[in-house]
Amino acid sequence: MQLNFDPEVEEFRAEFAAFLGENLPDEVAAAADRPISSAEVPPWAREWQRLLFDNGWLLPGNPPEFGGRNAGILQQYVHLQELSYRRIYPSFNPQGLGIIAASLLSFGTEEQKTRWARRILRAEITAALGMSEPGAGSDLAGLRTRAVRDGDEFVVNGQKVWTSGAHDADVLLTFVRTDPDAPKHKGISVLLIPTDSPGLTRRPFASICGPHDLDFNEVFFENVRVPAENLVGPLNGGWGVANGSLGHERTLLWLSFADRLQELLEDFRPKTVLDRDSYATLAMDNQALRLLGSAALAREARGEQDVASLSVLKLLGSEAVQRAADSALYAKGIDGLDHPGMTAPFNPLNNDNMVSSWFERYVRSFAGTIAGGTSEIQRNIVAERVLGLPR
Repeated sequence: MQLNFDPEVEEFRAEFAAFLGENLPDEVAAAADRPISSAEVPPWAREWQRLLFDNGWLLPGNPPEFGGRNAGILQQYVHLQELSYRRIYPSFNPQGLGIIAASLLSFGTEEQKTRWARRILRAEITAALGMSEPGAGSDLAGLRTRAVRDGDEFVVNGQKVWTSGAHDADVLLTFVRTDPDAPKHKGISVLLIPTDSPGLTRRPFASICGPHDLDFNEVFFENVRVPAENLVGPLNGGWGVANGSLGHERTLLWLSFADRLQELLEDFRPKTVLDRDSYATLAMDNQALRLLGSAALAREARGEQDVASLSVLKLLGSEAVQRAADSALYAKGIDGLDHPGMTAPFNPLNNDNMVSSWFERYVRSFAGTIAGGTSEIQRNIVAERVLGLPR
């Protein structure tokens, strides 16, 4: 068992740390304690993402032409570690970076990679993910948004919901039904749909985190015409693209949960015996998550495929963060309900309105057990693929 990294990995870390020391903008550092949002990406955030891209530090595992340097999985891990130590976001369009562009590099044509993925990675355009619908959330295969081929175009009709950042996005990676007669997993395709297409309407709505948190959207499609060249992956092969898209989201997702647990550990001040018991549980959850994650990372570095372990980590991490936020809010008492973000819009240069309240941390913790596959879905995967239980 080796509990440290080889010298070349540590050299990679040191090079990136030196880059951050020389180039980190004040605005990015100031935004460290706010929940990330893909809405209304400011110019300085685009410039920061472009700087990372141009120097190969945006997604180091990518080839240089797509913002990386062909780094291995352990180098990618320490890159994320350095970002997390400083609470730095590489992008304020996280779905565009981690899901949409990554999916296009995996499944897109060369033209789509150049026209769409590269521009998303360079922050020239932003992207959102059109998956969930009013009747198809965790069960993506139940989606009803239709796309009918008409010559060189698809005609799209239907609705999406919970589409984060759609009102500020330039393009949607949209999952549609193209064969209504096929088994529901086999009749799905994926289209890139520009948000300025006639017949496409975006309607943002607030969440419990406050009236200024307008990241969620309803998206309506009424006879929206999409060029057939915008089909991503094979026709009726969208289920494979969906699994790949969520796989990109989950690969090192456990690290973000571990970082959130660490932040809660640093900020949580136990007062009573019950508080101290909760704090100890939080510390053990944090350690267990990091050890299990390190084991999964080592397997991937050896080239071993263990998709089920990602579900274990996602389940453990998301629910541990939720329990931790609940315990911390309870320990804080009535003061924990103070929520300045409810009355003032976020200004990353105003320190008085920068730090998330305990209430906001708590309500946001529920998103982790939903996004990227719900806890219920993860338990099904663990039951079938790890424990060998019947469907």
